[in-house]
Amino acid sequence: MDGNFLQNALSKTRQVDDFTSRLLEIHRKMMEINKEENIRLGLHRSDYMLDSETSSLLQIELNTISASFPGLGSLVSDLHRSLIKQYGTSLSLEHKRVPANAASTQFSEALAQAWSEFNIDSAVIMMIVQPEERNMYDQYWLSKHLQDSHGITTIRKTLSQVEAEGQVLPDGTLLVGGQKVAVVYFRAGYAPNDYPSEAEWSARLMMEQSSAVKCPSISYHLVGTKKIQQELAKPNVLERFLKSEEIDKVRKCFAGLWSLDDEYIIKTAVEKPELFVLKPQREGGGNNIYGLDLRETLVRLQKEGGDALAAYILMQRIFPKASPAYLVRGGVCHEGLAISELGIYGAYLRNKDKVVINEQCGYLMRTKVSSSDEGGVAAGFAVLDSLYLTGK
Repeated sequence: MDGNFLQNALSKTRQVDDFTSRLLEIHRKMMEINKEENIRLGLHRSDYMLDSETSSLLQIELNTISASFPGLGSLVSDLHRSLIKQYGTSLSLEHKRVPANAASTQFSEALAQAWSEFNIDSAVIMMIVQPEERNMYDQYWLSKHLQDSHGITTIRKTLSQVEAEGQVLPDGTLLVGGQKVAVVYFRAGYAPNDYPSEAEWSARLMMEQSSAVKCPSISYHLVGTKKIQQELAKPNVLERFLKSEEIDKVRKCFAGLWSLDDEYIIKTAVEKPELFVLKPQREGGGNNIYGLDLRETLVRLQKEGGDALAAYILMQRIFPKASPAYLVRGGVCHEGLAISELGIYGAYLRNKDKVVINEQCGYLMRTKVSSSDEGGVAAGFAVLDSLYLTGK
């Protein structure tokens, strides 16, 4: 809700990153008209790795747009619990040690509650999807729960379809294909290739201008950028937003984060690239830079000069303990040393000053071979997994 903070924190990034610049331009327009967002819905996933040196869960990132796999992640937990129940005796495992994972149901309930707060019974929830959507079956479980438990219709539209079929009425109502939209749930729109033409940007602006609940709104989207994550890790910045007793808890899970206006940290990263990750302002997996590529990129950006470095942040590389595992992809089983990343889902819903929902909503476990730098499932680097709780 602090528009000036977002604009100032991302001011250098916008000069060298066209995608962030376009998002900020929409945000600025909403600030100029003092656009009210009475109902705010956030469906998040905060991702962590267990640092072997400190035995601490350190945050990789906070996703505020298109937090994926609540549907399939819940199913995998059910699958593992069922398999252990059937074969647990011979494996010396107990199915109850795989914790229940209701991410799909809880995300659906948060969407239903946002629809209820909007308070128009004939309105629909609109899911924004990619034209060649590969993750539709993860999304399907949310739509199914909304229909079965609440009788709420979900429509699926691409950004270009919204531009072609949509309009905002004088009272702010968003109509798409003649249907009133209560909630816009983004499962696309987080990457530059989601906006191949001006039509998609026009659709994004149209939805922001409407009274529909956006999950996320443009400001909520910007909060999830890597640069904001790094800004919040600076001294005295969390104090702007949190109480002192909360700040210590949050800081404990921060990994090292630096902007690239710090010459000493750049020099250190060039000398020891294996200790760092170079991150652009991108979501969706497959974008980070490691090792010798990191060194070469930093040297090149320094030679280019200007503000090119502002498009990236540096992050401490986290080294989890590797364990032997079997990973199945495409029906083929791979055996090898693997590491895991834990995502904690959360839902936040408020209507004006009233906080309606603020709770964790299950988890996502992703496992990959330890030799792989990247960790996205949809991007092809990892598999879905489950937690198994031990007595330690």
